[in-house]
Amino acid sequence: MKKNNIVFEKSKAFALRIVLLYKHFSEKKNERVLSKQLLRSGTSIGANLSEAICAVSRADFLNKVHIAYKECNETRYWLALLKESGYLTEKQYKSIIQDADELFFLLAAITKSTKDGKGREA
Repeated sequence: MKKNNIVFEKSKAFALRIVLLYKHFSEKKNERVLSKQLLRSGTSIGANLSEAICAVSRADFLNKVHIAYKECNETRYWLALLKESGYLTEKQYKSIIQDADELFFLLAAITKSTKDGKGREA
C-alpha cells in the first residue's frame, strides 16, 4: 500500500475528525469515558494502515489491514453508543458514521482481495 493511497488518506482525515470530536467531548460535554474509547479505536485505523505500508510479507500486510478493519468496526460501535446516549445528535452521527462506514467497506474489500491473492497493493 502506498502512503498516498486513498484509504490511508481517508483514515488519516477520519482520525483528525475523531481527535476533534474527542476534544469537543472533553471540553464541552465533560464526557471522557466513551470518547476516550472512540479516540483510541478511531485513530488506530490509520496507525495500522501506516504499519501495513511497511509490511514485510503478504501475511503481515493482511494482519495489519485486518486489525484496522476491526478497529473501524469498534469505532462504529462507540459512535452508535454516543448517539444513543445523547452525546451526538442525529445530524452529527450521520456525518461521521458515513465516513466510518466508507472506511469499513474499503478495508473489507482490501482484506478480501488480499486473501483472494489479488495483490498486496490496495
